[in-house]
Amino acid sequence: MEPCASQPEKGYIPPEQSWKDRILWYFKGLLIGIGAILPGLSGGVLAVIFKLYDPIMRFLARPFFHFGRNLLYFLPAILGGGSGILLFAFVVSAALGSYEAFFTCLFIGLVVGTLPSLFTEAGKDGRKKSDLPLMLCSTFLIIALMLLGGQKFTQISPSFPVWLMAGAIIGLGFIVPGLSPSNFLIYFGLYKPMSDAIKNLDITAVLPLVLGAAASILLLARGVNHLLDRHYSSLYALILGLVIGTSIGIFPAVVFPGLQPSKLEAMGLSPAAAALLCLLFLGLGLLASRLFSLLEKRVD
Repeated sequence: MEPCASQPEKGYIPPEQSWKDRILWYFKGLLIGIGAILPGLSGGVLAVIFKLYDPIMRFLARPFFHFGRNLLYFLPAILGGGSGILLFAFVVSAALGSYEAFFTCLFIGLVVGTLPSLFTEAGKDGRKKSDLPLMLCSTFLIIALMLLGGQKFTQISPSFPVWLMAGAIIGLGFIVPGLSPSNFLIYFGLYKPMSDAIKNLDITAVLPLVLGAAASILLLARGVNHLLDRHYSSLYALILGLVIGTSIGIFPAVVFPGLQPSKLEAMGLSPAAAALLCLLFLGLGLLASRLFSLLEKRVD
């Protein structure tokens, strides 16, 4: 695929942006920030779904090309992402501690509801015969990884190098949609300490987290940008498979463990009531994704 005129090889040139676009991008960034720290999802998945992934990656591949113009263009999404991470850190420990399964179902519904538009996006420039096998392979691979990683193999004590590693994992979740950084942090016993550190604005943890994420994103962005220009349909087939696989694998990896009898008893819920709540939150996510899609089309 040849690079389009508005997105040349030398960098990304953003289009004009109305105030309605800026407001919409802020709320997109807000959800992406929440997805970045919500177990089972990744900010990259939501960035793809909200059609921010492609332009952001093109900008990050050559960040100094029209830097000021690009910064202003992406600023609403950046502010939204920061707000989502900070605000959700205040509720994540308590909410996901007891109601992890329900909140996760909400975001699964949000993702599943946007799969049709993601499928359309993947094939807008045509499809290759290899796209379907690639999509299926990535789907089963991410499911297998999530199932294998469903148990904690180790506990790591927080430190500056460890937070750098955690930040790099978070950055990887943005670069490779479908990967859930939060899942890995949970496996390493770093998820709750990270949420507490963000909530308390602990600079000794927040600074290395930001540095690790920035380094990971900048080092990988150019390679992903090259794939967008040269292998668009294949890359999106891979991404689509990761999104589908994450949506499926999240149930045994995150939702089902959150519905264990001991946890249901602590919440005062019967299995039937918990199942109904999961379906309710799933439905709310589907409805929200549909309304968001209609809003986006109206703004466009």
